Amino acid sequence: MTPPPPPQPVATTPPPPAAPSTHARVDAGQARRPSLPRVTELLLSAFAGHRGTTFRLGDLTLLAGPSGTGKTTALRAYEALARLGGGAELGEVFPDPSACVPERARPDAQRRRGFRIGCTADGPEGPVRLEVAVQAEPELRIVGERLSADGLVLLETALRDPSRRSVQAAWHTAGATAVTRAPLPDDRLGTALLPLRVAGTTEGQLRVLAAAEQMLVALRSVFPCDPRPERMRDPVPAGSGRLLPGCENLADVLWRTRSECTRRHALLVDAVRVGCAGPVADLLAEPCAGGRLVRAVLDRGNGARTTLRRLGDGELRYTALALVLLTGPGVLEADVPGEVPAALQCLTVLADGLDRAQDPAQRAALLALASRMCERGHIRLVGAVSDATWAAGVSGATVVHLRRD
Repeated sequence: MTPPPPPQPVATTPPPPAAPSTHARVDAGQARRPSLPRVTELLLSAFAGHRGTTFRLGDLTLLAGPSGTGKTTALRAYEALARLGGGAELGEVFPDPSACVPERARPDAQRRRGFRIGCTADGPEGPVRLEVAVQAEPELRIVGERLSADGLVLLETALRDPSRRSVQAAWHTAGATAVTRAPLPDDRLGTALLPLRVAGTTEGQLRVLAAAEQMLVALRSVFPCDPRPERMRDPVPAGSGRLLPGCENLADVLWRTRSECTRRHALLVDAVRVGCAGPVADLLAEPCAGGRLVRAVLDRGNGARTTLRRLGDGELRYTALALVLLTGPGVLEADVPGEVPAALQCLTVLADGLDRAQDPAQRAALLALASRMCERGHIRLVGAVSDATWAAGVSGATVVHLRRD
């Protein structure tokens, strides 16, 4: 298979529609039109085990399927787009790009292979689509990118000279000239560079900037989360108080949040009462090792305290995920667009193995909490689960069923 072809030159005709999903089927919870920018579709045209797959995403989305159906791969693609949208270099985002190439993809005469991913972001500007073609071999580079809205191509890039580390970009102008052309680096997302390149002096340029801003705001503020119980049991040094994706510094975060937001902490304690065995009066952090470290403990209400190292894996994962859902970007180690007012931001949590090690009561309580938080409009959840029959009837839940082909 040859690497993904670069897009065609800028035109006013609509880009080709995404291929229908071959792996995924949505059976509930179509998302309403969002008032804040958010990703409503994940497009995996050719990425690892996915070909022509479209994931419809709501405020609360469960990717359900047995092992090997590509749930984790889909979350990885979403995270990659978010990091590219934040300005990260291609090599940082894809340290092992060959693993992203479809297994049966054959190299062309120049030994090139690649992959294609993208997404649709909805918001005040209407649906905006981003498609990215990446060459993984023999050199990692972006060889084509397209940003479009309402049938109009707003930005396209294409690799014209393989000897140069740049792509030829053309963006909509609608002034004295129809498009503006300039080279862009081949190791960064062109859409993320548009605010630095587009003057915004014509109506067309303003439309390009508005669409790019909507896409970037929708992509950023993503928090990939996969709590690791084996790392959560030990005391940790007091640090920034920002939760890491593996949640190993949970005690440090509790040390901060318990005093900063008593209302949300009370909600967290209520949630922990459901997911942890025995009575729970409080969840807190306390100093240990001569004050050099902090550890998280459950206050049982009768003078007894239980350290987190005594809890089971399911209890630890449940507690960490509940904390993530009840906090905000200021507490999570997430890339937040500081130039965007908090009222216009929406945090997206990518939770791999959402139901891992959870008993029926824990996963039901966790999903009910997620549903309540997502309804408020400032947090979204995309979670991978092995089976979603237990999620039937949950308000606002979109379930995407994946299968082995």
